[in-house]
Amino acid sequence: MKHETLNIKLWATITLLTLHASLFVANAQPKNRRPQAAQQQKQNGAQQKQNGAQQMTRRMQISYPTAIDMPEDVVWRRDIYRELNLEDEQNSGLYYPVEPIGRQLNLFTYAFKLALNGYIPVYEYRLDGNESFEPAARVEMKTVLDNYHIFYEEKGGKLQVDNSDIPSAEVKMYYIKESAYYDQQNAAFHIKVLALCPVMMREDDFGGEASKYPLFWIKYSDLEPFLSRQTIMTSNLNNAATMSMDDYFTMNRYKGKIYKTNNMLGKTLAQYCPTDSAMRKEQDRIEAELQEFRKGLFGSTLQPEKKDSTALAIDSIAKLNPKEARRLAREREKAEKAAAKAAARADRNGSGSARAARKRSSSSASASSGRISVRRQRH
Repeated sequence: MKHETLNIKLWATITLLTLHASLFVANAQPKNRRPQAAQQQKQNGAQQKQNGAQQMTRRMQISYPTAIDMPEDVVWRRDIYRELNLEDEQNSGLYYPVEPIGRQLNLFTYAFKLALNGYIPVYEYRLDGNESFEPAARVEMKTVLDNYHIFYEEKGGKLQVDNSDIPSAEVKMYYIKESAYYDQQNAAFHIKVLALCPVMMREDDFGGEASKYPLFWIKYSDLEPFLSRQTIMTSNLNNAATMSMDDYFTMNRYKGKIYKTNNMLGKTLAQYCPTDSAMRKEQDRIEAELQEFRKGLFGSTLQPEKKDSTALAIDSIAKLNPKEARRLAREREKAEKAAAKAAARADRNGSGSARAARKRSSSSASASSGRISVRRQRH
């Protein structure tokens, strides 16, 4: 028993001496290393503060996982640029209220505040109109404020802009880039917004026509987690009809004219359409191609003169994935046969109905003629 007590005391003594030795080594750090450690800790804190926006975005994405990423290996895809006029009723929910009313903000004010506080990055609008999301294309908000003469104050290293100084009333247009694609993994057709650019309409000093000033590009995947928290009104007749801004873009509730598509020449519609009527025809043609491709994928019945665009779309898929194109062609053929059978069945039913109608009409005619002859006999 005594030996066990001695062993316990000896073990406790050794543990205590080891703890004292470690504390001595920690406090015995040379003086010249202490400033270095403090400087390193300061740099780590600054780095964490700089990455705060990215960390916040990741937390928001985890909390609101609503975005569906576009697969990289799709067999068919078409990128389209649209111009959204906020004076159109279908897009007006993105414009009002011009100034914040409580927690209700319009799209530009919301995105502007997020970018100003460092929660989302913004990228330059290049002269060719194309977007680039490389780190070299990123623009500081202070540069945007200086370039477009937006009044701000800088306090404690932070930029502050009053609500009345945010030019949300002048942002009456958006450029958006969307991608229409066919996901062969899920056999689904999607139209996904990839980026948007607010366009400021500012008049000159002489009161002439307002000029367009595209401010910056915003990657939609950066903005999307925050849009799920902000709602907009979707009806003038029913003020209770609201939805989140993210649902608005995900469901493609916006209305916009096509001004550019990704093509091998890199030209906009205005560059190869000499007149306004030619541009409208080209816009209608592109819209019709998208509709016909979508109908052709899901086996809708098509008029004979409209089959060429769908066949060309399937041919474009065949170049990348012949097996998928053959499957689509078989499904389309089955759907057309089923539609033809349904039409023939309807014709037969219609013919039977016509015969029954003729029989009823003849019988009624004979009955009426009998009654007339009876009346004549009575007279």
